[in-house]
Amino acid sequence: MTVHNNWSDDNAEKIVDYYLAKGISKDLALRTYSAQLLGSDPELVLHGGGNTSVKSSCNDIVGNNINVLHVKGSGWDLGTIEPEGHPAVKLEPLLELRNLESLTDEDMVSSQRQNLLNPNSPNPSVETLLHAFIPKKFIDHTHSLAILALANQPDAINLCKKIFGTKVAIVPYVMPGFELAKVAAKEYEKAQNNCKLKGEEIEGMVLINHGLFSFGDTAKSSYENMIKLVNLAEKNLKRKIN
Repeated sequence: MTVHNNWSDDNAEKIVDYYLAKGISKDLALRTYSAQLLGSDPELVLHGGGNTSVKSSCNDIVGNNINVLHVKGSGWDLGTIEPEGHPAVKLEPLLELRNLESLTDEDMVSSQRQNLLNPNSPNPSVETLLHAFIPKKFIDHTHSLAILALANQPDAINLCKKIFGTKVAIVPYVMPGFELAKVAAKEYEKAQNNCKLKGEEIEGMVLINHGLFSFGDTAKSSYENMIKLVNLAEKNLKRKIN
């Protein structure tokens, strides 16, 4: 089944105006809009699944402007998510964690909570560090049925490389958490460097046995990359069936 591009510039502008009037930044307003688009499509996101983020800046309690990662919080459904569903986490401390050789899940969760700007926010996604280590502004992650049908194949790595080419990084299966974040960042950087040599721009990343990430400098471009890559997967599934 083809996944449709439901982005509307008019609707996006209305959402931004609505949230700006409530004191919500443009970045977070657009993050909310495109997250809802993804979450409302059952071909992309099962109930409660998927996660999204945007890198932005805001003032801390003493008025210092700091870099933050707004990332989906536990317990929120993308289809109905509101701005508070993407709590702000201080970005720099998260990036420093990449220098560690190992990090337990407990310490990872603790570190993420310690760096929440609002301590009353829900726990950030288990994949927060992956979102932090990838330097793109907007990041979308879904468990598209078409992608999973490819990524769960016995020869999934080679199959995905053949279908998606050099604009998509391929990450071997690793349990979600710190190790996955480090492996994914490494594969992203390798793919990004290859893209630069060809004058291309990386569009996404397939996690074997897991799902799909798409990236963009804008909410619209990341969303459109997601739709494009999922439909490419669907197209190739139909070819194999025929």
